[in-house]
Amino acid sequence: MPVSVLEREMYTEAAAARLLGVAQNTLNYWLEGGQRRGRRYRPIIRVEPKGARAGVTWGEFIEAGLLRQYRARNVPMAELRTFIDKIRERYGVPYPLADRRPYVLGRELITEAQDDARLDPEFCLVAVVRDQYVLTAVAEAFMQRVDWEGDEPARWRPHVDPASPVRMDPAVRFGMPAIGGVRTEMIWEHSEAGETDDEIAAEFDLPVGSVRWALAYEAG
Repeated sequence: MPVSVLEREMYTEAAAARLLGVAQNTLNYWLEGGQRRGRRYRPIIRVEPKGARAGVTWGEFIEAGLLRQYRARNVPMAELRTFIDKIRERYGVPYPLADRRPYVLGRELITEAQDDARLDPEFCLVAVVRDQYVLTAVAEAFMQRVDWEGDEPARWRPHVDPASPVRMDPAVRFGMPAIGGVRTEMIWEHSEAGETDDEIAAEFDLPVGSVRWALAYEAG
């Protein structure tokens, strides 16, 4: 049976942490769980730990991208674990936060799961405004960084600028940040070697604007 793209191991843990812009020990804690203050915590993203040699799948990377939106190290393990378990059980998918349906069609369910898990409002994905279920800023920002094909995440925008065309696609350049099929890292290397934007554009058959977007992303 072919492996779903969400189940495909794409990155080492170190590479995934670098691409997400989080400390590796933070990502490891989300993926593997750990012990704090004498208490053992299950992972947030994985159902069970996989061990140090396990690669990061595309689905795990996308869900970690959502956690990255919080920009916080002290993500509440127990509450988020309970919340995600409830969403996973409802939809019967391994990566419920990397599925478009809960955000679009299941906002009431998310609200119920948030309440059951006693999730702090800071980490909620849905809020009730004037009797309407709306995505919080974190959830909305995450949705805008994903290019969806059906209900699955096909590509992810690693650049914080919402106008950026830089994408990570598991089917292109091994899932590394790229633009027009060219890795942004390669464009950066040519720029560092002294080539002008026009020269790089001509070499890779890219618009000059794409070269500049790639350099803006690599510059951080």
